[in-house]
Amino acid sequence: MKILLIGGTGTISSAITRQLSASGHELWLLNRGNRKDEVPAQVRQVIADIDDEQSVLAGIAGETFDAVCEFIGFVPAQVERDIRLFTGRTRQYVYISSASAYNKPAANHVITEGTTLANPHWQYSRNKIACEELLMHEYRDNGFPVTIVRPSHTYCERGVPVSVHGPRGSWQVLKRMIEGKPVIIQGDGTSLWTLTWNEDFARGFIGLLGNPKAIGEAFQIMSDEQLSWTQVYECIARALHVAVKPYYVSSEFLAAVAPAEWDFEGNLLGDKSVTVCFDCTKLKRAVPGFHATTRFDEGVHRCVEHILAHPELQIEDPEFDAWCDKVIAAQQEAINMVKKEK
Repeated sequence: MKILLIGGTGTISSAITRQLSASGHELWLLNRGNRKDEVPAQVRQVIADIDDEQSVLAGIAGETFDAVCEFIGFVPAQVERDIRLFTGRTRQYVYISSASAYNKPAANHVITEGTTLANPHWQYSRNKIACEELLMHEYRDNGFPVTIVRPSHTYCERGVPVSVHGPRGSWQVLKRMIEGKPVIIQGDGTSLWTLTWNEDFARGFIGLLGNPKAIGEAFQIMSDEQLSWTQVYECIARALHVAVKPYYVSSEFLAAVAPAEWDFEGNLLGDKSVTVCFDCTKLKRAVPGFHATTRFDEGVHRCVEHILAHPELQIEDPEFDAWCDKVIAAQQEAINMVKKEK
């Protein structure tokens, strides 16, 4: 197949790029070229700003594709742009939405593609919902060949997935573990979460490309493994060969006291604090034989090894570190005060 990825070098899409390239497909990437050295040599790259429509049209002049996959579309205006660019130029348009678009909390913790889309806590998720609605309207009214994919928390070797972290990523959480400091976990740590290794996600995604069962449909692609957040942090600690010291703080409190730009209301109340178990039966019917094979303890071990071997990924976040100490001290002071009054 001849496939165009808009993006192609991110956490999710980098694995898809590698697998498609290794399988002999004619693969094109359209992006700004910030990671072009990581792209396999046989992949054709169009270096352009996707918002510069004339530049994009010049880069793909006269070309048509079996599939165009949009990984960096976040608001309806970007989807409208893609409809203009690729109507008549692709047999399938795959839009990467988000499982955070599902209702929080949903009426049932078992999530299927039919679960209501509504997230009162996170504008990011509401924008994704609006993009989905626009695309399905275009499919119904004009036959635009859309497939919607909803990933949940997908990770790769470049970053360890944690729930409470600052704007500079997860390294500071790992550093706190290494230094023997307590790490904040939202709630009581018992809510269930699903983490999917990007190479597993890529196999399910690629199975939808050129698949007639996928047109006009939405699919979620996740591992079948569910872990509590305490178990997630315990796996990370074992990979680091340290003991985790969890410190539990309510999600509502964290959202109230974190800097607004960290958007803990969206990330926690609108996503990671809610128990969800994803049912991927629909994907498995469309892509027979698909299942995720990487357990989280295995995947996070690879992450930790990679990050420890690459100092450039060890990005410190002293502001977040100090904030953690302040939150822990404040809650502990309140606990001690109440104990004294008993």
